[in-house]
Amino acid sequence: MNVLVVVDMQKDFIDGSLGTKEAVSIVPGVVEKIRRFDGRVIATRDTHGEDYLETAEGRNLPVVHCVRDTPGWQLQKEVEEALREKADCRIIDKPTFGSVELGEYVRRLNEEEPVDKMTLVGLCTDICVISNALLLKAYLPEVPIEVDISCCAGVTPKSHDQAAEAMKMCQIAIV
Repeated sequence: MNVLVVVDMQKDFIDGSLGTKEAVSIVPGVVEKIRRFDGRVIATRDTHGEDYLETAEGRNLPVVHCVRDTPGWQLQKEVEEALREKADCRIIDKPTFGSVELGEYVRRLNEEEPVDKMTLVGLCTDICVISNALLLKAYLPEVPIEVDISCCAGVTPKSHDQAAEAMKMCQIAIV
């Protein structure tokens, strides 16, 4: 079985409080990737509470974003529609960059049916994509992991490229 992980394709990261033109530009590619993917699809949502600015993350990144049940927390409309077309899609809300729940879920999937490969796409390359790629590598070290870099965007183009290089060093394929 192949697994596609769609990381944090939410309004606040695309055209909201932390949006960038690079994030906007990857939406069509991510939608196409989801629609064409033959395998299990998992999407993550960065999820914060009203107390975000009092959290460790909020003190270091004092931009309110992805507060549960707000418009910015929602998946981008086109992405959400593509995910709904998948019969076996799971959405995981995560309170921080990497998701332990995602790692545990993929490990359980692998016990039920071996995972042949995991592919990651989404936002932000240099924060949540790299965090989840490394976390998944720790949970299933023998399963090949790739990041479709054309379907990712970082906080800046430079940090996007740096994250891609860091993932390569950790034996994550950048395709």
